[in-house]
Amino acid sequence: MTDDLELRASDADRDRVAAVLSEALATGRLTSVEHADRLDLVYTAKTVGELVPLTRDLPEVSASGASGLPAAMERQVIGSTFSKVVRKGRWVASRHTRLSAAFGALIIDLSDAVLPGREITVETSAWFSKLIVRVPDNARVIDEGAAIFGKRNVTAGSEGDGPLIRLTGYAKFSKVIVSRGKDDWNLH
Repeated sequence: MTDDLELRASDADRDRVAAVLSEALATGRLTSVEHADRLDLVYTAKTVGELVPLTRDLPEVSASGASGLPAAMERQVIGSTFSKVVRKGRWVASRHTRLSAAFGALIIDLSDAVLPGREITVETSAWFSKLIVRVPDNARVIDEGAAIFGKRNVTAGSEGDGPLIRLTGYAKFSKVIVSRGKDDWNLH
């Protein structure tokens, strides 16, 4: 009989461990760097045994919502109004991230971000703005959005073996660009 620790980990197993890590971050038991490092290991773990050491030094938490994930992992809004906002480097994205730009520019780089699962939804809301999203090299991208007097340019494709990034929302009198290439746009 196979030891339980040798069993393949499910998405639900990974989500439970991610919830414990997020609670530890929120209560000050982990630094943001420790949280991001452990969360990376959570979503690359293949077996239950690989998940166990990631929370061994942390208390269990009760489920916060229907999915058992803290609200911060489920939803977040990043906005720009009459300004330019850039989010890049090591940061924790949410399962549902809403990008809202009005009369400005919003540049989001997911390539080094910690993604809380194998699928995330990025909802775009652009009004007289430019919204740029850079995705990880191995990401699969599905664009389900629309443009009205605007442009959506999604060059990232859907053939990767990494996380699935589902784009929804709209661009009104705006441009939404999604790509993998660092040279396509300037983050400064």
